[in-house]
Amino acid sequence: MSLSRIRFENVVQRFRVIRERPDTLREAFTRLFRGGSRVFEFDALKGVSFTIAEGEAVGIVGRNGSGKSTTLKIIAGVYRASSGRVEVSGKMAPLIELGAGFHGDLTGRENIVVNGLLLGLSRREIMAREDRIVDFAGLGDFIDSPVKQYSSGMYMRLGFAVATEVDPDILLIDEILAVGDGDFQQKCMARIEEFRQRGKTIVLVSHAVATIQQLCPRAIFLEGGTIVADGPAGEVLARYIESLEGHQEAPHLTQEGARAGG
Repeated sequence: MSLSRIRFENVVQRFRVIRERPDTLREAFTRLFRGGSRVFEFDALKGVSFTIAEGEAVGIVGRNGSGKSTTLKIIAGVYRASSGRVEVSGKMAPLIELGAGFHGDLTGRENIVVNGLLLGLSRREIMAREDRIVDFAGLGDFIDSPVKQYSSGMYMRLGFAVATEVDPDILLIDEILAVGDGDFQQKCMARIEEFRQRGKTIVLVSHAVATIQQLCPRAIFLEGGTIVADGPAGEVLARYIESLEGHQEAPHLTQEGARAGG
């Protein structure tokens, strides 16, 4: 029986939303304590349950606001679920936001060290892998420039190179491959496929149906914070595409048109 890497049991993620934007911080506190602000609660996830086993590659699809990125951030530990049970087992490399963990004033090479430490490597391990990271990122002389000078594509190159070099048990990817050029996207896809062949667990959030079809035998379709379908990728993606008919998001189904959301 396969080891369970990720388990959600009746997970609810609730956010408090303030409708009015106060002009000052003082006004915000005054409204909050006097009850003047229009505050309501919003459930981004509504009793979501699933299990992802060791070695599974699972794609999560859904329209913007369906709960995809929220799910990934709960797995990564960015959010703590409002209720329900969440279990995650293994070393994790989250690629859920471009430049997360990067310090703008540090060079790419210096950020390799910082990110490697954040992802659990020792300084000695980072130094042993630095050349491979630099080579994979392919940033040339920019590797010794402050990352605040980087484009979004350069951020992605460096972030992906570091995250995948730590050899995680679980790789979380939230749409960031959409910002890279075609050659680097193929390089990333090849590495993700290598991870899949080695039995790593992969969770991929994307609007790009072709990407999920290529990498993920299983897919989960979220709508309004609930699971509409969970099963073989071909069947789930067919339901997802059908649901998009008549919606403006339908053109974003290609890799080239993919954009973050969720």
